[in-house]
Amino acid sequence: MRYPTGVRRAVALALALGCVATGCGSGAAGGGRDGRITYAVDSQPDCMDPQISPYDITAALSRNVFDSLVTMDARGQIGPWLATSWTISGDGRTYTFRLREGVRFHDGTPFTATAVKATLDHTVAPETKSQYAAGLISMYESATVVDDHTVKVRLSRPYTPLLQVLSTATFGIQSPAALRTNRGKTCLHPVGSGPFVFAGWARNRRIDLDRNPDYAWAPKGAGHRGPAHVAGLTVEFIPESASRFGALSSGQIDIAAAVPPSHISRLRQADGFRFLRAPQPGAPYTLLLNPYRAPLDDRRVRQALQHAVRLDDLVKALYSGQYDRAWSVLTPATAAYDAKAEGSWPYDAETAARLLDSAGWTGRDEAGYRTKDGKRLTLHWPYMNGLMRDQRALVGQGIQAEAKRAGIEIRFTALEPGAYLEKAIGRDADILAFSWNRAEPDIMRSYFASDQTAKQGGSNAFGVKNAQLDGWLHEASATRDRERRDALYAKAQALVNSEALALPVYAPATLLGAAERVRGVTFDVQAYPRFYDARLEE
Repeated sequence: MRYPTGVRRAVALALALGCVATGCGSGAAGGGRDGRITYAVDSQPDCMDPQISPYDITAALSRNVFDSLVTMDARGQIGPWLATSWTISGDGRTYTFRLREGVRFHDGTPFTATAVKATLDHTVAPETKSQYAAGLISMYESATVVDDHTVKVRLSRPYTPLLQVLSTATFGIQSPAALRTNRGKTCLHPVGSGPFVFAGWARNRRIDLDRNPDYAWAPKGAGHRGPAHVAGLTVEFIPESASRFGALSSGQIDIAAAVPPSHISRLRQADGFRFLRAPQPGAPYTLLLNPYRAPLDDRRVRQALQHAVRLDDLVKALYSGQYDRAWSVLTPATAAYDAKAEGSWPYDAETAARLLDSAGWTGRDEAGYRTKDGKRLTLHWPYMNGLMRDQRALVGQGIQAEAKRAGIEIRFTALEPGAYLEKAIGRDADILAFSWNRAEPDIMRSYFASDQTAKQGGSNAFGVKNAQLDGWLHEASATRDRERRDALYAKAQALVNSEALALPVYAPATLLGAAERVRGVTFDVQAYPRFYDARLEE
């Protein structure tokens, strides 16, 4: 929708005034940054080695530094990138890749089959201490260098999502020379072959990426060939959303990540700004419920919590329609999402009350909470402030208030990172909540398969062990029959909901605010922004 010019200018003024109110000042606007894009994000990576860090911010920034063996388009189709072709053995356990020639890493060394083997071996090596990537390729046995441009990857079992995994920034191919030279220090020295070269990291301030002048191997689907249009990318860390938004409106930065949904209507109406949105695939922001500890070891209590929360109203109030309420542990942007889940566990206070009564929580204490045998119905939900993006603290407080109406006390407690990890790893909690960005329904296996606990590199926070889920999810990861995969994931989604193993809350999206003069920013299939085609117009 276009708005009258007067309205747009008035809103632009309001945005600038908002900047003054937040104290962001009046930085230099326009093209005074030597052809570089300044991009503000809400968090900084813990590490820039994508095979070590599990965080989205690492993957999103690494996407500009590292190339992958293959690429995946919005339809889920796999295409060539650093690998020009590949074959899969009849038993699904051996992948043979033919590699592109003429590619060079940022350190000047050539890309060969040795780099593929070094990257995969680095991923699974115990000393790497991979917090996510190693779990994705737990079936990896070995890689064999056939010749400089041919490599065979051997798996212990068939794994259909392997090509999707290898398309991600998480499996960006690293320079083997850099891996050797920087052993133990790869977090600070990422060396890939991508369109931007890692140039420096000022902790808590910014990361600088410079254009790779030799880049000539962008994947099919890119908007141009050759080096990136812009001279570089300066990534600034501005955690506070109002300050980040103010920096955009004042021209201090060119692009702001994680635009607050409440600001988007103003952004859309303002002269000189654009709004970019990409729905994220994978797991929505979800409360995982501990089915092995009282009181949530009683399915009726878990189901009561499902029905006690007015999620439609809560998500709408907090996110102004930019995020959708979730019904499944897969987002609608994920292949095999089952729309039949929608409406299957609506808000229903009477049902919640009946379930709690039947579970024996029939008493009430002086604060109005339900009791059983003199004990209050209490759930412990620890969280860490560093992980609470997207106003998730408000989400938690909203769910806490809704649960209280049903007589359930939720102790929603902020902890320091060490204390939080101790609780999470020790399963000393009733609720843990997070989302996960991945363009593959196999994310469900990471969440709910019994061999995907945190100690095994997965996200099965409470060690869920369900024979049906295990069978369905492992078969789905092995079969190449698309219809069969969809059917298995549909059954898995239905079971997670019916057993109330989780409370999906909202489906995230990547929300960017950009100066009008910034063009060509695209999103990869994981909804991470890509700056290879980005340009600055005067």
